Amino acid sequence: MTERTHVHAFGDDALGDLDATGVAAAIASGDISAREAAQAAIARAELVNPALNALALRDFDRALEAADTPAAGAFSGVPTFIKDNTDLYGLPTGHGSQAVQPTAKRKTEPFAEQYLSTGMTMLGKTTLPEFGFNATTEYQSLPPTRNPWNTGFSSGASSGGSAAFVAAGVVPIAHANDGGGSIRIPAAACGLVGLKLTRGREVQSLQGKQMPVDIISNGAVTRTVRDTAAFVAALEKFRPAPKLKPVGEVAGPSSRRLKIGLITDSIAGDPTDADTAATVLHTAELLTSLGHDVVDFAVPTDHTFVRDFVHYWALMAFSTQYFGKVVTGDPFDRSKTDALTKGLARNFIRKPWLTPLSIRGLKRSEIRYREAFENLDVVLSPVLGHTTPELGFLSPAAGFDVMFPRLVNYVSFTPLNNAAGGPAISLPLGRTTNGLPIGVHFSAAHGDERTLLELAFELEAAQPFARIQDQHATGPA
Repeated sequence: MTERTHVHAFGDDALGDLDATGVAAAIASGDISAREAAQAAIARAELVNPALNALALRDFDRALEAADTPAAGAFSGVPTFIKDNTDLYGLPTGHGSQAVQPTAKRKTEPFAEQYLSTGMTMLGKTTLPEFGFNATTEYQSLPPTRNPWNTGFSSGASSGGSAAFVAAGVVPIAHANDGGGSIRIPAAACGLVGLKLTRGREVQSLQGKQMPVDIISNGAVTRTVRDTAAFVAALEKFRPAPKLKPVGEVAGPSSRRLKIGLITDSIAGDPTDADTAATVLHTAELLTSLGHDVVDFAVPTDHTFVRDFVHYWALMAFSTQYFGKVVTGDPFDRSKTDALTKGLARNFIRKPWLTPLSIRGLKRSEIRYREAFENLDVVLSPVLGHTTPELGFLSPAAGFDVMFPRLVNYVSFTPLNNAAGGPAISLPLGRTTNGLPIGVHFSAAHGDERTLLELAFELEAAQPFARIQDQHATGPA
């Protein structure tokens, strides 16, 4: 039996225990310099990456040079990482796949420009599973990215490297994106705040522009609600959303009491496990004690949604498998994709005629989602169908026929927000019996990130989030 422990990099350096807002304030006041913050983050990355394997690409020399003259913004000089499915000028984009032969990009893609307009110092790129298709950052034949709370477990995905580094204290904020839960899932696995924005809130991704239903949302994972709120406000300063009411500066909870719909089980199949269900029910009790009205609620869709989303997932894999050079812009060897990509692509080839039906179904989900919020302010549910699994459970090395049914049940709650375009946030409000974080999921009406952030501030104050640096090492895994 292999001993697995928690891993973190918090210490007595320029970053200390500060969140991104705190680091930005320390830099602005002159208590530390942006270079000192970058140097501390680099040292922390080098310290814990051998255990976590969250670093896809180092850009440390350029980062230190940039830190000497940090860009203006809400997070001026705060060190960060970008996920390795996002193009940055002069750097390759690997997409987590051995099938891609990455070359230096000639442009920074639009959302990356919006992200870096906050003034952050970019240190490099973080890991993701192949093309972001999985909900764990594991590979066919390479070492996985590990969860810092217990390195025998998954860090979630697809933004698993970013979540591992933020949870471990390497940086206080890192880029994440979400096509079916990939901000919220790793946030739940690693004990972080993960907000998926309303479709159209941020600059549209390059991939999303080409999709019949844009399910891609870009954002960040953080350790505090105030960092997520400040990040959203900073994005709006770069480019206000043209068709949405501004979120504005959210600095704390609201006095408004909400009507909240409670969901405990998904439509995918297996019932929610005991630890996750208990956390959601405890959160419902906490909300009631705070004066909110919590009522039972049914998922605003049915089993056809699972069919439609799985087929759309397969369509994306098919497009990547057979048109990889076009999708990535790099030389591509489809023989080197993993079992999940190949299996999804095969599933699409078997039923291509389902495509128009699934697209119509996903578009119809937006209508049903909007109707759900005619009489509710927020929906409360699990983030995931069960607690964070051990490494190997969702690995493509297990084979498609073994891991894919597991994957569908695991990610059963988050994809609806991607298809419908509504906002949702994961908050770390529970712990498993073996000490791993459990995330709780809150959804709101289109454009109503403010309500989610105000509620998140209230819950963070009522039940402060667990900190990895306060925990004892875990036992054997």
